[in-house]
Amino acid sequence: MIVERQGQIAFAGPVAAILRFVFVVALTFLGLLALTFFIGRVVPIDPVLAIVGDRATAEQYEAARVAMGLDRPLIVQFGSYVLDVLRFDLGMSVSTNRPVAEDLARVFPATLEMATIGIFIGIGLGVPAGVLAAAHQGRWTDQVIRVFALLGYSVPAFWLGLVGLAVFYAGLGWVSGPGRVDIFYDGITPTVTGLLTVDSLLDGDWDVFRSAVSHIILPATILGIFSLAYIARMTRSFMLDQLSQEYITTARVKGVPEWRVIWVHAFGAIRVPLITVIGLSYAGLLEGSVMIETVFSWPGIGNYLTTALFNADMNAVLGATLVIGAVFIVINKVSDVLYRVLDPRSR
Repeated sequence: MIVERQGQIAFAGPVAAILRFVFVVALTFLGLLALTFFIGRVVPIDPVLAIVGDRATAEQYEAARVAMGLDRPLIVQFGSYVLDVLRFDLGMSVSTNRPVAEDLARVFPATLEMATIGIFIGIGLGVPAGVLAAAHQGRWTDQVIRVFALLGYSVPAFWLGLVGLAVFYAGLGWVSGPGRVDIFYDGITPTVTGLLTVDSLLDGDWDVFRSAVSHIILPATILGIFSLAYIARMTRSFMLDQLSQEYITTARVKGVPEWRVIWVHAFGAIRVPLITVIGLSYAGLLEGSVMIETVFSWPGIGNYLTTALFNADMNAVLGATLVIGAVFIVINKVSDVLYRVLDPRSR
């Protein structure tokens, strides 16, 4: 009997944690829905006028308003909005005359692909740079990395994109220009994941793969520079805090090799806070790719959002905003899970 109760208690712990996790995610998502809904109601854009046009009669305008449900109380409209989102119905796009959900499913993988490559560049270069700067605090290595991080964090994305195109595309010809792939390769590769580099590899089409890599490398690198700057600065700060601790001094006194002191003892202690930095940086790349996508004519969610704003397409704007917000929620919750994997004290 005691064993059964112990088993029940052991079982109740994970179940309670899962239920709490689901409740927090659902509550956060509900808040996101409320935010996007009321943003759509307070912005100075008339969704009815965007559909019927400015030449519609008063009767046509009112009929469209009733058909869209805008004559009902706000709380009723919000309830309908929540139910529609749960059914993946984000309305029709005025710009494309297609369901917004279909548009987002088509454009989001392009942004995801570019941002993922960018965050890998940021992690691969930013983390070692931050550790190196902290290990050589005050020396020329530290100064160079800090200046580079400051420049990467403060230079406007659109300016860096234009300079990159002028130098590496128009000047040196090392990379391809705007767009996701050369025009004569567009639509050749079957869509499996939506990630063109992955789909071209799965299809075994190396020409499309090389073209896709040639197009994505410059915008992804520019995004990577911004994440690199942030990750390097935060890694340096975390490492400096750990290198000043007594256990580091003790390890050095005991004759532990310096590389082990830095990369095993000090770096091992900053993995958990570094997850937050990387997660926020990744989410920031997915959100902040609007300028890069505009400069490079990249068919992602940022470019889609920009076009929707210019066309007063509120369904598309709210749908894109909702997806970006949902990505933030998912990344934050994944970071929470990784905390518990890497740090048993947080379980």
